[in-house]
This record gives sequence, C-alpha cells and structure tokens, in this order.
Amino acid sequence: MSENVLVLDFGSQYTQLIARRVRELGVYSEIKPFNTSIDEIKELSPNAIILSGGPSSVWDEDSPTIDNKVLGLGIPVLGICYGMQLIVQLLGGKVEKSDKREYGPATINTSKTDDLFSEIPAATDVWMSHSDKVLEIPDNFISVAFTDNTPVAAIKCEDLKIYGTQFHPEVAHTLLGKQILSNFIYRISGCKGLWNPESFVESCIRNIRETVGDSKVICALSGGVDSTVTAVLLKEAIGNNLTCVFVDTGLMRLNESEEVVKNYKELELNLIDVDAGKRFLSKLSGVTDPEEKRKIIGEEFINVFDEEAHKFSNAEFLAQGTLYPDVIESVSVKGPSATIKSHHNVGGLPEKMNLKLVEPLRELFKDEVREVGRALKVSGGLLNRHPFPGPGLAIRIIGEITEDSLQILRRADHIFIEELKQGGEYDNIWQAFCVFLPIRTVGVMGDERTYDNVIALRAVTSVDGMTASWARIPPELLEKISVRIINEVKGVNRVVYDISTKPPSTIEWE
Repeated sequence: MSENVLVLDFGSQYTQLIARRVRELGVYSEIKPFNTSIDEIKELSPNAIILSGGPSSVWDEDSPTIDNKVLGLGIPVLGICYGMQLIVQLLGGKVEKSDKREYGPATINTSKTDDLFSEIPAATDVWMSHSDKVLEIPDNFISVAFTDNTPVAAIKCEDLKIYGTQFHPEVAHTLLGKQILSNFIYRISGCKGLWNPESFVESCIRNIRETVGDSKVICALSGGVDSTVTAVLLKEAIGNNLTCVFVDTGLMRLNESEEVVKNYKELELNLIDVDAGKRFLSKLSGVTDPEEKRKIIGEEFINVFDEEAHKFSNAEFLAQGTLYPDVIESVSVKGPSATIKSHHNVGGLPEKMNLKLVEPLRELFKDEVREVGRALKVSGGLLNRHPFPGPGLAIRIIGEITEDSLQILRRADHIFIEELKQGGEYDNIWQAFCVFLPIRTVGVMGDERTYDNVIALRAVTSVDGMTASWARIPPELLEKISVRIINEVKGVNRVVYDISTKPPSTIEWE
C-alpha cells in the first residue's frame, strides 16, 4: 500500500475499531502485535503508528511493551490509553494507580488546538476506560488536555511527533474522535487518503495476476457476499482460468440454491453446481450435538469439494474469502480467542489437495467487502444479503435434522424475510432468520386442540457481527409475521421473538 497506518495491539477491545476508523478516513491501516520487531516495522514503512489501549498496567510485571527505538524512528506516533501511558514510562515519565478511576463519559478541556485538537472546541465529550494515570510527563512533552479527574488527558511532543490521549478517540462515544484521528493522520502524519474500494480493486487485481500468473484457480462458492466478491475479483484478474464450485448441501433456504446458481451464471462465472443434499442429510441422521453437526458438515464439504476439484488436476491455487478479522485473531496480543463454535470453511482443503492459497479479501472488514463488491458492479441483491452460516439450516434446527423440520423451517424463514422486505425493515437489519425448536406446545386452531412446533424469530442489528443488539421490529409487523407463519406453515402453532444481545448470547442459536 502507498500509505499505511500501523496499529500495534496491546489487547484493547477497541483495537479493530482503531483500524476501521483510520480506513474510514481513507488511509489503509493494519494491526500487528505489540512485539512486532523494529526491523519488520521498518520494512512496513508506515506513515504513522498508533499504540492501542490494553488491560494491563505499565508497571505490572511482564506488561506488554515495545522496543524503545520505535519512538525514535521519526514516524508520528499516537498512544491511546495504555499506549499513552507506555510512551510516558518509556521516555522517563511516571505512571501510577489512580485514586479516581474513569470508566465511561468524561469532558476534556483542551489547551492547544493547533494540531491534534485542531477544529475541536475547548471542551468536548470523550470516552474514558482507565484506572491508572500519568503523574509526570517526560521532558520536552506538554499536557494539552485534562478532565476533572485526570490532570493529564492528552500529551504531545511536536519535535518527536509523538502524541497521546488517555481517552479513546476511536469509539463513537467520543463525539469528535474521528476529527481527532483525522488531525493525527492528515495534519500530523501527512497522509493524503488514497485508500478506497476502487484503488483496492486495482491493486488487488494486479497482485492476483502477479501471484497466480497463468495457473488455474478453484474457488468454493457459498452464495454469500465474501465468496461472491472473491470470485468476481478473480474473474476480473484471470478470466477463464478460474473455476468455481458450488456445493448444495441440502441445508439451504427455500429456493436458495436455484437463486444462487442463477446469480452466478448472470455473473458469467465458470460454475460447477454439485447437488449433495442427500449425502449430507445421511451423514447428519440422528446427530443432535451442534459441534458434531458443524464438524460433520465441514468434513463432508471438504470431501465433496475434493472429489470435484480432482477433476481439474492442473489447478494450483485455491481461492478463499478469508477476511481481516480472521487474520488478526490469529496474531492477537492474547492469542486466538477461545473457541465459541467451530467455523465452517475450507480450511482443510489446501493441505489435503496440495494447493496454494489465494485470499484477495484478507485485508478487508465485512463492510469493506460490500464496498469492493459495489466497485465491481456486483448487484445489490447479492451484496445486501444477510450473512448465512456455512452449516446452513443445520444449526437453526435445534436437535436432529429431518426432512420435515427442514421444510417447516424453510417455509417459516421465507415468510419472515419476505415480510421484512415488504415492511421496509430488511436493509435495517444485519441478520434475520428463524429457528426450529424441538418443543411442542398446546394451541387451539378453530375448535381443535393442537400440539405443534415452536418457531423462534431472530433479528439483530450490527456493524460487523462482533457485537449485536436485537432489532426493534415494529410490533404490528411482528404480529403479521407470526399470524402468517402459524396460518401458512403446517406443524407450527407458536412463534416467539429472541431479544438477546451479543454478548452474552451469540447471534446463531447453535
């Protein structure tokens, strides 16, 4: 990339958000662990470096730190929360435990407004999250902001181009945080803002051609946004040297397989459509444990894909829709996150098939993938689809999967999505779906007693799926959805709505 802001991660829950905010300002940003070597940092040649916050105290034994030489590279540095305290400690200042912790909203008063706080009023609301405070700042630094509880809320040394904020400018609760980051990136670091979907597409296509050359590439398509944009990028880069394989697991939504194949043919992709529904259902017969379901589906997918791919013995690359959150999770300051659930992907294929990987989206967040898709003229119908899990409806049927439960869930889910679209709510929601519960309840339909199944509705709002809130669907629309499902889907006599947030709940039920 011609411009790059490097974020060194000290374990903050907001680290990904820092990179996202920088990218929103038009500059490419990547995250590396705090202990990235000075040689690698020099090789990356960043325009600026941001030190993230973190849960540690700088005076803790074995607290994360950086090579002191990073602060002497002449590259502008911004330390956020723990990052600022680390700068202070490394350059001879003093940090101590605060007798008044700050968690949540605070008002800072700024005294210097010519660079970091340019166009920021003398008093502005910010978001604090710290229990330590700066007692003494290093030589040649000055304090440029304070709060009632924090005498040193921001620091700077113009000669070294090193800045620090005790608050978090990357979070939405810091009202003018984006302007503060913009000041650091543009005014202080001299960036020009060259990161946009069009420039990404151009450089990505060039990189794919350099990597792949005249080799053949196989791409696994799921019908989702990530694999679709991956395939379109590859088609633009290498044309007919790309072969796409769509495996119909029999666990798709109503008419979804036919729609996916139709969409891919309209994109003029070289497509192989494999109907493996009976094969997957046979393997899942009698299985109720969600982890076992996922593993069976993942393994069987690899087997089916492998069989198809071996028909193309001259293929050298496998294309995957890996995204940036998948990449940085593996280099997190605390290591990979605890396993919440197994992820269904083609991770076992490269080794089994002796293929090299090509992952054109590995630099992007989910929302950026959609922007790239728009730059590639992929239709909104494909790009705006809600996320759909690799294991499909298998993890939306609690308990054993049967043809009857699949059919009931498909019809209920179709009604739910149809009504959300007609009611103008679909595009306001990150993800919406139905869940089939293995519970029967008593009902009355006409003059007859019923004892039928329960369908749960799940709809959430989110930016990237890492956190989510339940969607506030109008009650009258929920009522219409419930009435239609109960009236039109035989075997259902009760509909409930899930109002759990993530965390503590996950978006999917299994």
